[in-house]
Amino acid sequence: MSNPDRPVALQHVVPNGVVATRWWWVRHAPVRSDGGNIYGQKDMPCDCSDSVVFEAVGKVLPRNAVWFASKLQRTHQTAGAIWAAGFPKPDAMSHEADFNEQHLGDWQGMNRAAFIASLPHGSHWFAPIDQPSPNGESFMDLYNRVRRAIERINAAHAGKDIIAVAHGGTIRAALGVALGDQPEKGLMFTVDNCSITRLDHHGSESHSGWRIPFVNQQPWIADPSHAAMHQPAGPEVVADTKLA
Repeated sequence: MSNPDRPVALQHVVPNGVVATRWWWVRHAPVRSDGGNIYGQKDMPCDCSDSVVFEAVGKVLPRNAVWFASKLQRTHQTAGAIWAAGFPKPDAMSHEADFNEQHLGDWQGMNRAAFIASLPHGSHWFAPIDQPSPNGESFMDLYNRVRRAIERINAAHAGKDIIAVAHGGTIRAALGVALGDQPEKGLMFTVDNCSITRLDHHGSESHSGWRIPFVNQQPWIADPSHAAMHQPAGPEVVADTKLA
């Protein structure tokens, strides 16, 4: 009989012979200096002034994890804010170019609100997944490099906790991977600034697959001193049009 104080759910059990590699994705803190414009892969700084948020995030993340960030400074600043809020700083954090945000080419620098208003109703991203931005990438370009990096890191760090500080597009691409290679489904998720998304890879000699324990977790909301995240992706973006 199971212990009623410690209930066991099937979705939390790792079968014998299976190696579980746990990915903890953290989206970077909000960019304030974009002027309301699309920034994509531009190397913009972010606002890490809300210590309550970073302290709460740090309480959820595992110790002794392998840390990754993209090559863009806003992910490095976000990781630094988590450490400054009391999380033990790791010995190293690798900077992974394949985790950079989608390069949005000539769309970078355009007014975000006007661009969003021009999209067909129900759009989840800047363009259909196969359509590249002018002089930039398509979402599939982003997806394929993120998938490639995940596969490489899973092989190198199998069975470990991996903390990856990245971007809204990058994390949606990772969700598409975890959903069984369905990139368009990953775009249906909201990924807020500083939120945590957990994706567990299970691998064995005969099988490879994923579990999704949670998406877009915002642990600071439970703190009575900070009832809701007040740092959206851009000052002109309302709740139903969150394009990173």
